[in-house]
Order: sequence, then structure tokens, then C-alpha cells
Amino acid sequence: MPMSEGSKIPKNVKALGFVSFFNDVASEIINPLLPVFITSVLKAGTIALGTIEGIAEATGSILKLFSGIISDKIRKRKPLVIAGYTIANISRPLIGITTHWIQVLTLKFFDRFGKGIRTSPRDALISLSAKKEEMGKAFGFQRAMDHLGALTGPFLAFVLLYFLDLRKVFLLSIIPGIIAILILIYFVKEVKGEQKKKEVSLKGKFSKKFYYIIFVFFFFNLGNSSDGFLILKAKEEGIRIFMLPLFWSMLHLVKSVFSVPAGIISDKIGRKGVIIAGWLVYSLTYLGFAFAKSFPLFVFLFFFYGLYFALTEGVERAMISDYAEEKYKGSAFGIYHFAQGISLFCASFIFGILWNYFGSSLPFITGGIISFISIVLLFLA
Repeated sequence: MPMSEGSKIPKNVKALGFVSFFNDVASEIINPLLPVFITSVLKAGTIALGTIEGIAEATGSILKLFSGIISDKIRKRKPLVIAGYTIANISRPLIGITTHWIQVLTLKFFDRFGKGIRTSPRDALISLSAKKEEMGKAFGFQRAMDHLGALTGPFLAFVLLYFLDLRKVFLLSIIPGIIAILILIYFVKEVKGEQKKKEVSLKGKFSKKFYYIIFVFFFFNLGNSSDGFLILKAKEEGIRIFMLPLFWSMLHLVKSVFSVPAGIISDKIGRKGVIIAGWLVYSLTYLGFAFAKSFPLFVFLFFFYGLYFALTEGVERAMISDYAEEKYKGSAFGIYHFAQGISLFCASFIFGILWNYFGSSLPFITGGIISFISIVLLFLA
């Protein structure tokens, strides 16, 4: 389902964009409040938070690898995508009835289990639904819709918190999750590609440069911990709890507005320069968070941090698609997401330990330094 004349967004990409929108409304009703819920309501510490985020990401990452390979083998993406979104949107709201952080860990495990099943096949569907020369635009649109949902979710949480407690707000997140599943079932079409069912071996299927790019992305994400720590940092410096969802919304507003333009720019001038710009924004932002104290500075940093996502998320996926043949799209995205998740697991776990023993500044400084090194490595690609 390639892009038609006039560079319109394909119907499949549009539908998957709306799936991402409603899923992220559901997810981001919870996510900006989860660090506070874990540390204040359940009385767990930053090590518990880092463990939850790290294990959840690692689980999803392993499954992203295998789900991508399996989708190439069976030439079907949609069933895996439906299963993934369903598992996540059933388990996630149940965090509202937990009484111990281990229960949260279990439910986050199933949430990421679902994400692991769906992500690589979904990205393969997007890649197969758009022209190569407009791949950045297609992925930019999907990420923009994703972040628009992530903007809406915290705003709804902000409103609901005036009337309900945290637990009830979490439970209500099941409603937009159900809408996402229904859109996926009725409006997203299967795109099989042109591969044979038995061609699933990864040996010799990707270039050395592809694996070097994967390594650089992996290294960068060693300094890219869970964004929940940003929320925790703001709370530590005195930002009131009811304001935290608004910070989250501001972050996703910038992501949503600039994701499509960033994707279009990468289609015209190349992916590398756009990603490097995004990583530079990331490094400066993390160094800013290390020393942030005032409310105005936190407002600026959350806005600025959104530019990093807009410049990198869709563009990185477009770069991965550039290096993958049509019949190995799922496998390529599986490798990409697997490497990302394993490094994110390490980053969140280490970040939590550094915060617990050395305070909040050191882990942010460490992340900023790693991103600077990553810029050099990507420049050499």
C-alpha cells in the first residue's frame, strides 16, 4: 500500500497511527504517575523503580527480536500486533489494584510482553506500506500520533486526579486501550511482502554497516534510562504531584509537533545528520537535568527534551528500514528493538543504583557523556 500521488499518508499507516494514539492515551495516563505511585504509595525506592523499568524493557526487547523473525516467516504481521496490544491493555490498568512493587513488576512484565510481541511486526507493516523515499515521513507520522496520545493521556490524568485517586485513574485507562484494539482489528490491513516462508536465517542477510549502526544505537541507549527518572527528579526538586502529568504532556506536545517534519527532513538530507542533532539535544538536556532546581528551568528542559525524540525515533526506524530488504523487514526491526531494549535495561538498572548511592546528578551527567561519545561513533559510520 504505497503512498499515492500527492504524498498522502497511506491508509494503513494512518490506521496504525490512530492505534498508537489511543494506546498511548491509555499508557500515558499511568506512566507519568507510576514513579510517584511506586515510591510514595507503595513505599518502594529508586532501585525498585529501576528494576521494574529495566526488567520490563528487557522482556519486551527479547520478544521484539523473535516476533520480528516470526512475522517474516509466517508473512503475517497483524495477528501478532493484535495479540500484543490486547495483552498490554488488559494487564496495564490492573496496576491500580496492586499493593506491592513486585505486583507492579509482574504487570509491567505483561505490559512489555505485549509490546514485545507487537512492535517489530507493526514497524514492518509501516515499512511495507510506504515508499522508500518517504519512509521518514511515514514513521514520523506514526511517532507523531503516538506522542499525541502521550500528550492527551497525562492531560486526562491531570483532570481525573481532581476527582479520583491514583488507583481509580489507572483502572480507567482500559477505555482508550479497548478503542485502540478495535481500530486495529477493523481498519488495519495485512501486508505480506514478497518473502518465502522458510527464509528466516539472519546469517548474511544484513550488511556490516547495519550491525555497526545497531551497535551505535545500543551504546547510546546505555545512557538513556527510563523517563520516569525525569519525573522523579522534578518531584525531588519540589514540583507538586498534580503538575507532573502536565510536564509529561509538554514533553509529548513537542514530540508530536516535530516528528513528521523531522522525518521529512531526513528523507531529503539523510538520516545521520538528523539523528546526531537529536542526540546533541539529548546530551544537553540530561546535563541540564543534573543541575535543574527551578520550575521555569524544568519547563524548558521538558520542552527541549521533546526535540530529541522528534529528531530520532521515527528517523532511526527509517534508517533501519533503509538497510533491510523487504523480506527481512520484521527481522531487521527485531534486531533493532532487541538491542535497544537490552541497553535500556542496563541503563535503567544502573541509573537507579547511581541515584540511590550518589544522588540524582551523577546518573544524568553520565547519560550526557555517553550521548556525546555516541555522536562521534555515528559520525564515523
